[in-house]
Amino acid sequence: MTTSTATDARPAVLAEGLYKAFGETKALDGVDLRVDRAKVVGLLGPNGAGKTTAVKVLTTLIRPDRGRAFIDGIDVVAEPMRAKARIGLTGQYAAVDERLTGFENLEHVGRLFHMPRSEARERGRELLERFDLVESADRVVKGYSGGMRRRLDIAMSLIARPSVLFLDEPTTGLDPRSRQSVWELIEELVRGGTTTLLTTQYLDEADRLADEIVVIDHGRVIARGTSDELKTTLGGDVLEVTVAPDADVERVVAALAGLACGEITVGAVGAVGGTGSTADVHGDKVVVVPVLKVEHMVPVVVRALDAAGVAFSDVAGRQSTLDDVFFAITGHAAEDASDTAETSPKGKSGKAAAKAAKQGKQGKQTEQMTKEAGR
Repeated sequence: MTTSTATDARPAVLAEGLYKAFGETKALDGVDLRVDRAKVVGLLGPNGAGKTTAVKVLTTLIRPDRGRAFIDGIDVVAEPMRAKARIGLTGQYAAVDERLTGFENLEHVGRLFHMPRSEARERGRELLERFDLVESADRVVKGYSGGMRRRLDIAMSLIARPSVLFLDEPTTGLDPRSRQSVWELIEELVRGGTTTLLTTQYLDEADRLADEIVVIDHGRVIARGTSDELKTTLGGDVLEVTVAPDADVERVVAALAGLACGEITVGAVGAVGGTGSTADVHGDKVVVVPVLKVEHMVPVVVRALDAAGVAFSDVAGRQSTLDDVFFAITGHAAEDASDTAETSPKGKSGKAAAKAAKQGKQGKQTEQMTKEAGR
């Protein structure tokens, strides 16, 4: 596999106006992306937003209906075989062979890339050590934990030293400790100069790992920037006012409008980032007010609400999060299920496709890609 140098002026990944529909569902509706070398771009959105479809187009697994996409300047539609030789892909579900040991999985993928046996074995041992899997190298993967499988899966995608690594929701279904382990692994890869496109529905994951975040919803890019830049669009800090479900929200918004430096949003407790740390059984609503600085603002809000004769149960101030940004832009939380779930070419819903992936579809798809890449 040929790896581009860090001095190459071209972006590692470039997509222009990608459009893909499955029946009446628009999975992608004019998506533009750019990933510069040795950077991590986080593609953020809820289930069904179009993230996985975008990855499948960029990794040549499906063809776009319209638009163009390039890996290291190579057109993924016109020259898919050359493009495949430049990429590594880790899907939503670990594409490992449970019947083989960890070492055998790595050697197998290396051989699919037509690496000499000695080179595939040497590279496999190197990755086992790098990913802290040496002690488990000769164990059958069926007995691996979820976190170990994910680490092995990422190692397999790096066996042929790809120019670009695609991580499609790499921590989905993992426990907190395994998520932390995968995060640390990705951070190590980034420090080593790996160019990465990461899709996620987890705000904290994008906040921690991505140099730039692209927010996608209903197949469209609706915002992009660094984590700090996106948070700044809300003013930097937020005030949250919790009111009863039958409260006159319009009066609350009117009373606080003069304090806001951006658009005031309203949602259910627990739907907006930073709220709902405990379950709410009363259906209370939260009014989120963006402000430049939250210091000394709580008493000001209390006085304003008292003057307006508005009842409330709580007022709190905190720094804004990506959850706030996403909610302000889309009107729903990033981890909400979407009504327009991504659909497979055979018409399966996102849930059905996920079930198929668990049954081995993802592994077969990845194996086929690596076979073709090595030809």
